[in-house]
Amino acid sequence: MNRYYADFHVHVGISEFGRWVKIPTSRRLTVRTILDTALQRKGIQIVGIVDALSPWVQEDIQALVDEGSLLLQTGGGYLYHNGVALILGAEVETCEEGGGMCHSLAFLPDLKSMRELSREMAQHIRNIGLSSQNAHMPFRRLVGIAHSHDALFIPAHAFTPHKSLFGACTDRLSTLLPESEYSHLAAIELGLSADSEMADQVRELWDFEFLTNSDAHSPEKIGREYNLMEMEAPVYEECAAAFRRQLGRCIAQNYGMDPRLGKYHHNCCDKCGRIFSGAAENGICPDCGGMKVVKGVSERLKEIADSPAGTHPQHRPAYHYQVPLQMLPGLGTKTLNKLVDELGTEMNLIHQVPLSEIQRVAGRRAAAAVAAVREGTARVQSGGGGAYGRIVID
Repeated sequence: MNRYYADFHVHVGISEFGRWVKIPTSRRLTVRTILDTALQRKGIQIVGIVDALSPWVQEDIQALVDEGSLLLQTGGGYLYHNGVALILGAEVETCEEGGGMCHSLAFLPDLKSMRELSREMAQHIRNIGLSSQNAHMPFRRLVGIAHSHDALFIPAHAFTPHKSLFGACTDRLSTLLPESEYSHLAAIELGLSADSEMADQVRELWDFEFLTNSDAHSPEKIGREYNLMEMEAPVYEECAAAFRRQLGRCIAQNYGMDPRLGKYHHNCCDKCGRIFSGAAENGICPDCGGMKVVKGVSERLKEIADSPAGTHPQHRPAYHYQVPLQMLPGLGTKTLNKLVDELGTEMNLIHQVPLSEIQRVAGRRAAAAVAAVREGTARVQSGGGGAYGRIVID
């Protein structure tokens, strides 16, 4: 078996012809720049672009195929310049009867199958050119449509307070989807504000693999969370087998941000900006009395937990706290660029480059920051309400 770093949730900002695909997302995120960034800068070997439902993104992918930059692989997915695999995905929004909205991902092996799904979803989505649009249907119906196309279906950032399965729609998967249809889900994406320790407190999720993906809206954010895949080749069918722990394929390890760094880890008052843990009595801020408290993922999971912390299914891989290099004190843009230019990709810097080499190129402070992350000694100040947490190096 081989091992591959994979980030299955990256957004396209605009098409090559300047048409918006995902708002708000950086204009620097085109299909080509995503693949170049993954290949040359990040060291991510498998990238899932989740806006391929858009005909404009399909045109850009087709253009790369026509020029020979993308090659359809046996087993599905495309290979870019013999260096990074592209998996085609779609992010779609659903809405429940009570108003709760949810984002989900559907992955398919090639442009032909994605165009077929796009044509069907265009009957339900008013502007199929824009990503993550509301499909005007409940979660269960979208699951059924994805299943009819043999797609890999994954609830996205499953616990965040806005537009997620458990954060906005339900306490239990079983209230939206019969257990007989659980097999239609390929995996669960955790999101930046949750980890395996937190998510495994919901017992009905034990049968699923967890994905740690970036949900990148700018080139810098690609690979801020990622998965280590163990499989024969970086192709669609192998990814499908790994999600389902089949044929010896698996997600060997999850690399995710410490949940406290996520934008929605703890409660936050929209009125005064206070970030706080614990229950907000009657949804009221304990500081200013404001009634627009955004419930944190930590607080939400405490509400719906039905298994004790520290219990996991036997198959659950290790979850490693990973701080994106851009968040480290002492690693500004110029310093990070210098490190990448001299020492290789960000994956190399995170996992392989000796600290002595980092110190030689960027100085003692940068080396100390990387060492603190590797050793787990960095202190974290929690985020909430849309503001990221921050790293403190002692």
